[in-house]
Amino acid sequence: MARPDQSTGERVWDPLVRLTHWTIALAIVLNGVLIDGDALTHIWIGYTALGLLALRLLWGLIGPENARFSSFPISLSGASRQIADLKRGEHKAYRSHNPLDALMVYALWTMLLFVSVTGVILESEPFPEHEGEYSRHYEDEDDDEDRAEIIEELHEVSANLLLLLAVLHVGGVVLESRLSGRNLVRPMIFGDKS
Repeated sequence: MARPDQSTGERVWDPLVRLTHWTIALAIVLNGVLIDGDALTHIWIGYTALGLLALRLLWGLIGPENARFSSFPISLSGASRQIADLKRGEHKAYRSHNPLDALMVYALWTMLLFVSVTGVILESEPFPEHEGEYSRHYEDEDDDEDRAEIIEELHEVSANLLLLLAVLHVGGVVLESRLSGRNLVRPMIFGDKS
């Protein structure tokens, strides 16, 4: 469970957490806003983001305490309490993510995974090692085109949802920083909470 921060100047985010956070954020901006979806660069940025997400998820199992999933569990009741606290003007500090942050982190990761998987499916055979069997089941080209259109639509919708979540995340960081009087961006850059 996320615990309120008792000390100052402690190391909160290790270099791997910060690297994956900012690189994935950059990948989302590049692929979601700046780079054409048909470009080869878009595909490689997507693969990079997926690899970094896999690394971050592994780090959530074996990394330092603040990076582990156990330090920021999904808690709807905790999020409700946090909203009630915010309405009363109370701002608790947490060593890792607070309950609302945790919900956003898991939502962002889930949507990024969905965007990445649909992107991979669009660019390759889903099961290339079973190509003969796959071809026998899906010989009708119209069916293949229909499936490709559905996957492409799912990819685009999920990419737009990912961008919306990213905007909400940034807005939440700005709002919480202002309301609490604590700079929440600094620790994600330098690693230490002051």
